Order: sequence, then structure tokens, then C-alpha cells
Amino acid sequence: MEVTLLGTGGPMGLPRPDCSCAVCAVALGADARAATALLVDGTLLLDLTPGAAFAAARAGHSLSGVRQVLLSHPHDGPAVEVPAGLPQPGRVPDGRELTLLTGHRVRALSMDAPGTGYAVTGPDGQRLLYLPPGAAPAGLDETTETYDMVVGDVVGRPDALARLRLVGAVGPATDVIAVHLDHDVPPGRELRRRLAAAGARTVPDGRTLTVGVYEDVPDVPRRTLVLGGARSGKSVEAERRLEAFPDVLYVATGGARNGDGEWAARVHAHRERRPGSWRTAETCDLVPLLKDDGPALLIDCLSLWLTDAMDSANAWDDAEWAGGGERVLRASVEELTAAVRESRRTVVAVSNEVGSGIVPATPSGRRYRDELGRLNAAFATECEHVLLVVAGQAVTLKG
Repeated sequence: MEVTLLGTGGPMGLPRPDCSCAVCAVALGADARAATALLVDGTLLLDLTPGAAFAAARAGHSLSGVRQVLLSHPHDGPAVEVPAGLPQPGRVPDGRELTLLTGHRVRALSMDAPGTGYAVTGPDGQRLLYLPPGAAPAGLDETTETYDMVVGDVVGRPDALARLRLVGAVGPATDVIAVHLDHDVPPGRELRRRLAAAGARTVPDGRTLTVGVYEDVPDVPRRTLVLGGARSGKSVEAERRLEAFPDVLYVATGGARNGDGEWAARVHAHRERRPGSWRTAETCDLVPLLKDDGPALLIDCLSLWLTDAMDSANAWDDAEWAGGGERVLRASVEELTAAVRESRRTVVAVSNEVGSGIVPATPSGRRYRDELGRLNAAFATECEHVLLVVAGQAVTLKG
């Protein structure tokens, strides 16, 4: 089964008409996108958009063989004129199945937002799932079969991918294609980087893909370290990397700090930002978690873990440091990095990058700065992917 993406952009396309934002300003050439529409085997058109016939012609196809046009968006009909010879667009009621003379079967899926999703099975059994913008499937269960390809709003609804993974509808070999791309995410390399972290990819308008062919499926890094300064956006970046995972354990190493209102506000902001399905553990005992099997871990952050480890080793006192505290701390760091090396879990860890700032005025402050630099370097060695976040922009250092 072949799928031609006549467009991969949001409903208004990219760049948006009359929009002067930075993303629209650089959305040129291969980064320019028409509104999303899919042509399946030249016979089934999913969503009718302006210029669909010209888009098909540019991709080397014709719409003359289309036997069915289905709409996924919430509106009842297209805001464009139906080209001559094309069937009148329609919508399959949720839960109903449509069988085409070409041998394709189309089943309509209910969404958790306005719109209709379509599961398309080709004559040879390949399975494609197409989701409308801003929506995720509702009522999924573990009887759902694995799709060969999923095409949907990965950027706007990463939780949809998490739900599909939870019930096995998306597996390791599923080709996940991001569409409905709008100006809320920078195009080009930054978009590709974010999608790769979710196990997804994007393609230019006009690209024809073969459903069921295992190629170019992103290899999601298993261990990632995200570095950054204060308020750089490092925690947001780390959380974004796991939004498409069905089950995540958020490991908070900072504790509750009862009575500290400012700290409580920070913790509340983090919790509100995270998906409701994530679980939280407040602990600095990271080694057992890394050694156990289980869901993905998000460790936020190593800087506070180091503070706890230095407290335990009494490393702030010069005499204790010289008399064995340094040895104890080194052993703790080595135990942690060895656990990261051997862990079979997906791990995303956050840490502060403090080596580029002002030199601390006290010996204990300088000791903490130096030990955090050593910890970051040792942890990064065990990771496939290392990022540095500056002013909300992620720079890849490794991987």
C-alpha cells in the first residue's frame, strides 16, 4: 500500500498566510507545507485541501482514480471547491467500516476531540492509521493490532502516540509520520530532532511512502543527559523527550522542603506541566531504580543528587573532605555511573551546567562546582545523547 502525502502542514498551511512570525519567515522550500492530505494507492483521498489536484500532479499522481474522499477535520465539508470528477467528500460514522471496490477497508475511529480518525487496511493486509489535528484515539484497548504506519499530530498531541504504544498499536517497527505541522515548532533540524526523540519523523510534501516497509525508523536514544543553566528550559526539554512514552517515572531529587513556599511553587509548576499518567518518586536513591526493569525514568536533577551525596559524605567540611569525604563521594559517583551504564531502562537525566558562571567565593562552593562538572562528564560518557539547552534552544553535544 502506497501513501502520498500531498500536504503535511496545519489546516492553514506553513507558512501561514499573512503571518510574520520567525517560523513562518523561514518555512521556505522543503520546509513549506500545504494543509495535510493523504492519497492512498491513488484510490482513497483522506482530507480534501486547496490545490490537492496540483499537489498530486507535482508528486507524479492523478486524482482521476480516486473512488472515495473522506474528511477527518471537525467541519462537515471542505472549505474548497471539489475538483471535477472527484467524488463528493464524506465522513464515515465512528465505529463503522467502509469497504471499497479496490479492496481497501476503512474503519472510522472515535477521537477525544472533534474529528474522525481512519484505520485503513490495504488489499495485502498493511495497516495505516490517520489521525486528525489536535486529537487522539478514544477507547483504545489491548486488542488493538499493531499498525504498520501511523500518520498524525505528533507535535500537538504526543500523548496520542503514548496511548497507542500503551496498547501495542504502535510497535518498534511502526513508521510514525508527523503531519498537521504548524508554526508552533521551528522547522528544519530542530523539528527533526524533536520528532526523533519521540520515535517519529517527517517528510516533505509530495513524498510517497510504502506502508509496511521498515526503513528510516528513528532509533530513540536510551540514555540522554540534558544540561543547562538556571531557567534555560532544560527541564521542559527533558519532559518533552518522554511525552510520547506511555509510562514514565519522574524522579524528583529535590525533596519537599516543607515551609519553603518558593520551592513548593516550583514543584507545582513542574507537576502541572507533566502528563497526568506519569508517576513521581521523591528520592536520591537512584541506583536501585536504574538497576530495576520498568518504565522510562526522568531524573530531575543530578545537581540536587550531588548535594545530597555531598551531605552524606560531609564533603563540605575541609577536614572531612581530606580525611575520607572525597573518597566516599567518588565511590558514590562511580556507583551511579556504573548503574547508568548497565541500566536497561530509558533514562533522561537533567543537570545544571555551572562551570561557565562566576567562580564561587567559598571553598565549599568551588568544590561543589568542580564535583558537579566531574559528575556531568562521567554521566555524559554513559549516555548516547547529550544536549545543552541555552535560552530555550537545545544544542546537541553528542548523538
